[in-house]
Amino acid sequence: MEQQAPLIPVDNFSLPAALQAAVEHGEVFTRRWVVDSILDLVGYRDELDLADMRIVEPASGHGAFITAIVERLSASCRKHSRSLLDAGHAIEAYDLLEPNVEHSRALVARQLLDEGWSAPDVEKVVSLWINQGDFLLQEASVGTANFVVGNPPYIRLEDVPDDRMDAYRASCVTMNGRADIYVGFYEKGLLRLKRDGKLGFICADRWMRNQYGRGLRQLVTRDYSMDLVITMHDVDAFEKQVAAYPAITVIGRHPQGEAVAANTTAGFGQTEAQEFVEWTEKRVDSRIDHPDYHAARLPHWFAGEDSWPSGSPARLAMLEDLSERFRLLEDETTGTRVGIGVATGADKVFITTDETVAEPERMLPLAMVKDTKSGKLHWHGSYLVNPWDSQGRLVDLAVYPKLASYFREHREVLSKRHIARKQPERWHKTIDKVDPNLARRPKLLFPDMKLTIHPVLDEGGLYPHHNLYYIVSSTWDMRVLGGLLLSKVAEAFVEAYAVKMRGGTLRFQAQYLRKIRVPDPAEMQQEDREALAKAFDERDEEAATKAALRAYGLDELPD
Repeated sequence: MEQQAPLIPVDNFSLPAALQAAVEHGEVFTRRWVVDSILDLVGYRDELDLADMRIVEPASGHGAFITAIVERLSASCRKHSRSLLDAGHAIEAYDLLEPNVEHSRALVARQLLDEGWSAPDVEKVVSLWINQGDFLLQEASVGTANFVVGNPPYIRLEDVPDDRMDAYRASCVTMNGRADIYVGFYEKGLLRLKRDGKLGFICADRWMRNQYGRGLRQLVTRDYSMDLVITMHDVDAFEKQVAAYPAITVIGRHPQGEAVAANTTAGFGQTEAQEFVEWTEKRVDSRIDHPDYHAARLPHWFAGEDSWPSGSPARLAMLEDLSERFRLLEDETTGTRVGIGVATGADKVFITTDETVAEPERMLPLAMVKDTKSGKLHWHGSYLVNPWDSQGRLVDLAVYPKLASYFREHREVLSKRHIARKQPERWHKTIDKVDPNLARRPKLLFPDMKLTIHPVLDEGGLYPHHNLYYIVSSTWDMRVLGGLLLSKVAEAFVEAYAVKMRGGTLRFQAQYLRKIRVPDPAEMQQEDREALAKAFDERDEEAATKAALRAYGLDELPD
């Protein structure tokens, strides 16, 4: 690993105090080989006439990026017979802290003087290049940069003083909810790019999946191209240990094209990074598997503002391929719908095993999670005390005296619910309406939380509780679909998108089930249909996966 240049004292500047200030401002200093990798990946090389280009560094800190940038710019000026003053506007760097600015200017000045540039020219360009200021609050200079690179600060927005937080939110439309301020650095950095410009950051990757990253994901997929992601959670990428879940991302201002996804191990370092950069440039092999990194080329990145998938590069490439070739599970063409069971707001009142508490027509047999544990539906006798009629309207309690008596007995509990306080005249309603047709329909049921995907068939007759998600279809044979969804191929979609709980438990919620892609049931081979139905009946995940691979046209399921 290359050694960073020694720190140069500036006047009475105290380095320990500056480091303390850096910690307070969310700075994490990047190792030189990581900086060089990012500059290579965005294409900032001295073969180009860099004096006529502009690179922006939004948070220069102690100079990890700026020194590497200046080294390449200086070499480019020599190669292209340019004076240093020709490059007066080639770098635009900012830092919030005056000590950092002074330190970086001194560091760069010493570097340029050592390379033989004249002192007057060095003094001019250094003062032009490195500025004190808040990048997020600079006046907009849209479309002026060829490159934007750096390591944005790691600070929760609520940890920022209120006045500055308000200014950030006003300036950066993507900084929603509990966003870290690095989201704003992405937004402002992307807006600075010229056509075909590139942004390269090393930063936490949580914005790709968390709710607060939705606005940024929307911006990227709408106006830019996600060119490359290298996940580096275990890599020693910084000068001090931080739990930052870092990734290198390269985003281009051009239509979305091919994308590279890569995962690394703790052994990924300078040598491996150089090899990886060379692989991205050769554009020959679609995949590379190395002991310390794995990478794959995707035909394009995942669209939309919803959470982007996670997984190995090979797994992501498979998911993208299936997304290209197959329709979504929830589809109007096949009449397939994903939903969630009834939420009551007071299960202890609305759910009972005593079928005599109300009139028989008001007692709706209810499927619970415990009924699905074996993989076959085994009803334990739970009922929903149902206040809804067959038209989806609240029943008249005067028509059902037993129901009215039961609800009045529990009126105090029912009236305390938020839904009842909002609509006091409808105090006895459940949170969700009951769909009068759902109980009669065949459906696949999915427990909310499970280690593996667990579809269970209800032939009809039970209504799902809100801890169960369901799938109904007017086209699919539910046993065939059940076999397909029992497979590891279907589980791969949920695993890529879903929140994973402690112990590896997955959430099989509707938004994740809707991500699953499925073949057209009318175009499936009869052999595959029969194999999937048989595997589902026998709860044979291995057989289901084997048949699903054939149905999807896959040779294997990558790790």
